[in-house]
Amino acid sequence: MPAFNKILIANRGEIACRVMRTAQDLGYRTVAVYSEADADARHVQQADEAVCIGPAQVNQSYLVIDNIIAAAQKTGADAIHPGYGFLSENADFARACQAAGIVFIGPTVEAIHLMGSKRLSKIAMLEAGVPCIPGYEGADQDEETLIREAGRIGYPLMIKASAGGGGRGMRLVHQASELAEKIRTARSEAQNAFGSGELILERAVIQPRHVEIQVFGDSQGNIVYLGERDCSVQRRHQKVVEEAPCPVMTPQLRQAMGEAAVKAAASVSYVGAGTVEFLLDQSGEFFFLEMNTRLQVEHPVTELITGQDLVAWQIRVAEGQPLPLKQDDIRLTGHAMEVRLYAEDATQNFLPQTGTALRWEPALRDGIRIDHGLIEGQVISPFYDPMLAKVIAYGATREEARRKLVRAVEDCVLLGVNGNQRFLANLLSHPEFAAGNATTAFIAEHFADDPSLSPQAPAAGELAAAAALLFQQSANARAHQGGLAGWRNAGSAPWRFVLKHGEQSFNVALDVLSDGTQPKLLATLGEQQISLTLLASDSRWATLEVDGIRQRLAYHLEGDNLWLYGHNGNLHLSDITHQPVSSAAGAGSGSVKAPMDGAIVEVLVEEGASVSKGQLLVVLEAMKMEHPLKASIDGVVRRIGVSRGDQVKNRQLLVDIEASDA
Repeated sequence: MPAFNKILIANRGEIACRVMRTAQDLGYRTVAVYSEADADARHVQQADEAVCIGPAQVNQSYLVIDNIIAAAQKTGADAIHPGYGFLSENADFARACQAAGIVFIGPTVEAIHLMGSKRLSKIAMLEAGVPCIPGYEGADQDEETLIREAGRIGYPLMIKASAGGGGRGMRLVHQASELAEKIRTARSEAQNAFGSGELILERAVIQPRHVEIQVFGDSQGNIVYLGERDCSVQRRHQKVVEEAPCPVMTPQLRQAMGEAAVKAAASVSYVGAGTVEFLLDQSGEFFFLEMNTRLQVEHPVTELITGQDLVAWQIRVAEGQPLPLKQDDIRLTGHAMEVRLYAEDATQNFLPQTGTALRWEPALRDGIRIDHGLIEGQVISPFYDPMLAKVIAYGATREEARRKLVRAVEDCVLLGVNGNQRFLANLLSHPEFAAGNATTAFIAEHFADDPSLSPQAPAAGELAAAAALLFQQSANARAHQGGLAGWRNAGSAPWRFVLKHGEQSFNVALDVLSDGTQPKLLATLGEQQISLTLLASDSRWATLEVDGIRQRLAYHLEGDNLWLYGHNGNLHLSDITHQPVSSAAGAGSGSVKAPMDGAIVEVLVEEGASVSKGQLLVVLEAMKMEHPLKASIDGVVRRIGVSRGDQVKNRQLLVDIEASDA
């Protein structure tokens, strides 16, 4: 008899969908769990059965072990796959599965516990002879000890949350004067994110590559490595681009790193999928960073160059079967590259975005894989990580994979919420990245001034196309009302539109040269004129000829609100032509508003307090990150509208400051 027949996936989003796909292909029944906010999510629709496990907040749903075990028992699921994130590296969860007689598709409780602590795992790796970065990983965690040990290690150094990952609880310290404050903020962030404020210190390795080795073990004691992944391009210590193989890897270095990773896994009798992460310096020396006891976000690039399904391997091993391949049987072919599509605004310091995904059309073609958990009409809430999808390209060479990936990123249509596509496409197109030279310092050193990181006005062609679509909507409405479909003779005045983008307004005059099913138009924007013909539109795609060039344009139109898929991705324009003129609050307003939906973590001022411009007032938590909100003027706090723990909405007034000179 098989070890199990029905698998519950204790996760959400793209990874839940990805695990289900393999499990169902292998003949297993699947169960989804979901929060109240995810009732209509794609992973719920894809599963054979689904169980609600609580409210939207993760600490009341996806992180509640008892609720997940109860869902498995209720549906008869005899195995649980944790995905990544949430409870995937929680030893208590693995232990609870074991106690309930449910197979945990992952490593042993002991391995999760040891490798889940950066402090304990580093001690174990030093004992196993795995190269490690000099630092402090002691049990004494008082601030005085940490400051003393930092002086011994020297600067620059890294503070890291022992229980952490994803860049949370991590700080780079350049000099002693910064240390105490960064210890405090790292500890606070780690406590909020992981329930543990334990920290380690390490010498900072400057401009390294971040290279990780995929390892796999079975219950018969076999352990293999399946090549490496280069994850050097990072922002805030979070991976942006992942690729396999590493551009600077040699067969000798691959073998040395692979054998070190296997040694690390063997030291804890590792079973299942794991990743041993290393920093590789410019001299070719490498150091153990951490081991992740789960499937990685970037596992698809390894799957593409090895031709293996790693989720299938996980299920096979969890059933007690041996690994399907021996080390000498593993072959690496071609090159794969992955980026993460996030709901975030790169022009506003990567502020996470909430809203509704009005349009989503992934750009699937030969050599492109897109793992996602997104459906049109889905609300992107503040409760979860802002990653929406992973876009992965495979090619015979690195350049072929890179070129395919740029196009796929640009061609994925996402409307209704801002995504990071322009940032990703520009990064992938940068000469330094294209040459394979990127290190962890790449974004700071080569990309800080990229146009994708600052607000850009809509292009004239985009505004002209928007006016044409709004004209067509008005003409169609007139036709349905029995009018003359918006026809005007050659001597009549042009249609005039005022289009608002953010806080900017743009005037477009539209002359109708000929009307009908394919109107010929002339748009005037200041001194610039653009001729265009609207050849077809079906409420999703418009075909236009702009200055003699035919093109297709994705759009979504609701009343006076138009979303276009433009050069920078999601472009939201409002038709305010017939709205009364109003004076907007200028820069330097004393109103501090929530930049997105979220929860208040700290309120650091009181009513009546004097504050100065740039002073930290409130800390907002959304999408697993803390966002500091500061005063934009000098003044006195007249009103505080929130308290710690409050849930707030986008643009909600939090603090009102009266200017000093008022």
